[in-house]
Amino acid sequence: MEQQLVFTEQELAGRLAAVRSEMAGRELDLCLISTPENIFYLTGLDHWGYFAAHVLMVPFEGEMTLVTRAMERVTIANQVRNARFAGHSDDETAADATIRAIGDWRQGRAGGHPGGAAPDLRIGVESWSAGLSHGMARSIVAGVAGADWVDITGLVDSLRLVKSAAEQGHVREAARISDAAISAAIDTIRVGATEREVAAECHRAMIEAGGTYPGFGPFIRPAARLGEEHTSWGDGAYGEGDIVFLEVAGCVHRYHAPMGRLVFLGEAPDSAREMARVCHDAFDAALDAMRPGALARDVYSAWQGVVDRAGLAHYRRHHCGYNVGIGVPPSWSGGNTVVGLRSDSDLEIRPGMTFHAMSWLMGTGRGDYFISNTVLLGESGPEVLTTAPSEIIER
Repeated sequence: MEQQLVFTEQELAGRLAAVRSEMAGRELDLCLISTPENIFYLTGLDHWGYFAAHVLMVPFEGEMTLVTRAMERVTIANQVRNARFAGHSDDETAADATIRAIGDWRQGRAGGHPGGAAPDLRIGVESWSAGLSHGMARSIVAGVAGADWVDITGLVDSLRLVKSAAEQGHVREAARISDAAISAAIDTIRVGATEREVAAECHRAMIEAGGTYPGFGPFIRPAARLGEEHTSWGDGAYGEGDIVFLEVAGCVHRYHAPMGRLVFLGEAPDSAREMARVCHDAFDAALDAMRPGALARDVYSAWQGVVDRAGLAHYRRHHCGYNVGIGVPPSWSGGNTVVGLRSDSDLEIRPGMTFHAMSWLMGTGRGDYFISNTVLLGESGPEVLTTAPSEIIER
């Protein structure tokens, strides 16, 4: 069966052109892209091999080069059509191979200059990338003479914030899978059910609905571990009066659509019902503020305003959501930097952006509740893509 490519050649070419436009403005000859999400965005390479270093060399002109372990040759031949492969054996490092590839490219480039001399270069590098270790960066810099190094952290990430029509389609499919997965988890939660049972049914539904492995999660935690932000199921069983936290993201072609719900085993306390009303009102206020041209801080302010008016002015969150889309393990948030709807953010909200919008009131002192959904901003306003029931869930 022939490998199905995630993106058309035209879409990838448009992304590369946008990167080169940024390079022109910064007078860059070459960029070294090491963030897995950005490499996927520019090439479509979707595999678990990102645990080892990858470097995508993006010249201002000419063919891109993808440097990684030699053993990935077949995967890259099947998935990548717009970059030359430069593999390295395991007795050398990705830095060695990158230095060699830069030298080869530089030598070819020098052929167009008088005397064949290789000119000095301005090279952009993602200094704040989870895919670029300190040792690797130092080795590359030391091994490339006559180069001026420029930090381009965020250059490609900023281009990823607004999703194309094709990308929006992947997020919509991911949302459908999120709904199936979280519904299966909710249906499995009962007194006496084990955490593993719930996790297994959630995964089964996710895969059967057409999803692939998400960047992380699903997060499925009992009341005793509600405060653990990034842990999941354990060995326990649920008891009467327990609360189960669910945060799940379906994934299609590396695009994610997170959502979250709380499940009460037995009757939810009055304090949770009060917080649920505030959560829903605050979520709706954030949606109303999520309009083209608004700033991220305006969205947060709308959310916080409802919370304040409910008598919870002491309660603050670091954000009320964040941009989502491409995610490579170990995250669905798009890399090691979270682009949040924060009180101090001047990010402009633009059509085509997708957010994991969260209304989170946990540890308020007056009760606990939260709800979250994936939201797509269209030209006329926001659309909630994840549609599993959002009222109080009692099992």
